[in-house]
Amino acid sequence: VNALSEWLSVEVHRDGKIWRQKYSRGEPKGNLSPGEKTHLTGTKISFKPDPNIFETLELDFTIISARLLELAFLNHQVRIVLKDECSDKEETFHEEGGLKSFVEHLNANKETLHEPIHFKGNREDTEVEVVLQYNNGYKDAIVSFANDVKTVDGGTHESGFKTALTRTVNQYARKQNIIKEREANLVGDDVREGLMAIIAVKLLHPQFEGQTKHKLGNSEMERAVSAIVNDQLTTFLDENPKVGR
Repeated sequence: VNALSEWLSVEVHRDGKIWRQKYSRGEPKGNLSPGEKTHLTGTKISFKPDPNIFETLELDFTIISARLLELAFLNHQVRIVLKDECSDKEETFHEEGGLKSFVEHLNANKETLHEPIHFKGNREDTEVEVVLQYNNGYKDAIVSFANDVKTVDGGTHESGFKTALTRTVNQYARKQNIIKEREANLVGDDVREGLMAIIAVKLLHPQFEGQTKHKLGNSEMERAVSAIVNDQLTTFLDENPKVGR
């Protein structure tokens, strides 16, 4: 934001004082300096988009609202308030249900086949959270995030999920004799038909690939997601045979 702004100012309430610093097109216009006393905590950022970079300087309430709703689902303990002081429009986002509510929101206009399947785990200094729910449609949709960044082009966390989902469903189907001994395994497209899934991972050093940086490239995330999905989805299916079948 700083690099793309004509000007930006920072105001930090911390250690009993208000600290301020101003920037112009990313360059500091003086040092961070303490001001008057305060009993508050928090940070305020003010900025003006740079007209030399952007054709349109107006902020779109609808686009910002959609993004903040995603963040509210991803961070269910947080309350986010969006207020447009030009039009007096205001919206508050607080989604206590987290990713389970997120997948229900995405499936709202579809006939679902079961309650959301939700699990999370930690592996190799990473945190993985997955929720999935099938509907009676034919298309699949996988929405993924890495450190709250939406990875619209997928990446290693998605490929790990897809591999583990296909393997786990085939293993369960053979164990339950749904797939007979001489029948071929289901392929990925079969397993994902009607699937709505959300994958959210947190890791220390994310590597985003591509020109738009919308694809996760960390190889360890493929192993982490695959292991957690395989383990926890297998347990869920064994404990919920009705949903499994």
